Amino acid sequence: MIELSWPQVSARRLERAGLGARPAGPAEAAGPAETVAAMCGAHAQVMSAGEASVGLRLDGVTRTGVRRALWEEGSLVKTYGPRGTVHLLPSSDVPMWVAALSTVPATHRVASPEIRMTAEQSEQVVAAIRDVLAGAELTIDELSDAVVAATGPWAGDLVMPAFQGMWPRWRQVMHLAAHRGAFVFGAGRGRKVTYTASPAAASAPYAGDGAGDLVRNYLRAYGPATPAHFAQWAGGPVTWAAQAFKRVELEEVRLEGQPAWVLAGDTEVPGEPPRGVRLLPYFDAYVVAGRPRELLYPGAAAGRALAGGQAGNFPVLLVDGEVAGVWHQRRSGKRMDVTVEPLRDLTAAQSRELEEQVERVGAVMEATPRLTIGTVTVGAHA
Repeated sequence: MIELSWPQVSARRLERAGLGARPAGPAEAAGPAETVAAMCGAHAQVMSAGEASVGLRLDGVTRTGVRRALWEEGSLVKTYGPRGTVHLLPSSDVPMWVAALSTVPATHRVASPEIRMTAEQSEQVVAAIRDVLAGAELTIDELSDAVVAATGPWAGDLVMPAFQGMWPRWRQVMHLAAHRGAFVFGAGRGRKVTYTASPAAASAPYAGDGAGDLVRNYLRAYGPATPAHFAQWAGGPVTWAAQAFKRVELEEVRLEGQPAWVLAGDTEVPGEPPRGVRLLPYFDAYVVAGRPRELLYPGAAAGRALAGGQAGNFPVLLVDGEVAGVWHQRRSGKRMDVTVEPLRDLTAAQSRELEEQVERVGAVMEATPRLTIGTVTVGAHA
């Protein structure tokens, strides 16, 4: 059985994530859609962070280029992806994602039985969303009115605790509707978020094995991994993940002495350990998918850069493949103040690289950056 060290695995993942020594993305002439495919989706709950995640992996691509791919070219879509969180996904891959995520067993995320919807009610809401968004682009209030009109007053009961009030009952299955391919995000109406039907190419039937192909993509990017790792990343139960692993031809290896799996024959690792400094934004796919956590977040990094064990709530400083600090940016017009808090001393070469990374972040976000080394006082993002 092949034994792999953490530096070997770290170098492999960085290279495949477009974060290796080359400034370009994971493939020659890659664009935003190819880069997002290699990442297995770019987290976009914080849209500016999603734009940064993609742009930092590509040469010469700014947030405008990512927006163009999303809203003009249609090579990307914004929708609910793994863990029911907002992601950018390649339009061409949406059928695979729908086929895979629609197999995740439904779970009730609310504690009180009187809030929950029955399976029949859930199906009614999913069908209503699909119907009312056909040929339309609606705000959340417009969509809510249409869903309630199509299903019944029960769907509009304000029973779900939300950030600043209560949401109607039907919204608890919104991520489920997205996983069924019922909608994607629209381009927006001013500051208002909108929703629309999936583009025809993205909602086409999928001829492959959805769950199996998602495992293949995940292991290609983030292997070696276990079914438990995949379950935590995708947002499904371990039993579902274990069944999905069985659909794929795998090879067992040892990662720092622990069993893990890669695609059969896919055991190649770079010849050199990971090198370099990177700044990764909120919820970057590399840290969210990266496990084991104790290897990616060694020592003080676990206490400073994780939030209750959850990755992504802080933008991170990555040094030689490991989380070695946190950072934050505050923008005012074209100016961007970047504060970086290293958790260990940087060499002179690493300090120069950090300055280059700050300039790169500024270029991607179309701003003029200014670096400050100091304590980040902003707390974890929810």
